[in-house]
Amino acid sequence: MGLEQGFEMFSIMSTLFPIFFILIFGIILFTIFKGIKQWNYNNKQPKLNVDAVVVSKRTQVSGGGNDSHASTWYYVTFQFESGDRIELAVNGSDYCMLAEGDFGELIFQGTRYHGFTRRLQVNKV
Repeated sequence: MGLEQGFEMFSIMSTLFPIFFILIFGIILFTIFKGIKQWNYNNKQPKLNVDAVVVSKRTQVSGGGNDSHASTWYYVTFQFESGDRIELAVNGSDYCMLAEGDFGELIFQGTRYHGFTRRLQVNKV
């Protein structure tokens, strides 16, 4: 009976392995397709220069357990004069140079951050 159970387990694995392989391959293809779609969308958008205020900053850290490498992503939320907001991914050096409350000219294209130039905010009377 022990030998038969071993063969049954092999039979189950020979069925499950292709399903898991196809599932993992599908997830990888979906991720690649989603990235290409976002890249294409950004390329079709105009490059905009608008006045904005830095309203918040956040980081997202993943990994770093035991001997693994940790990755950090940086995000900044900008608010336009109209009250609309946009959160953009930025690199670490830009993240460090921005402070909440900074006013200036934001340059972006779709969801792609191109830069921020700080200016003095003149109060309108």
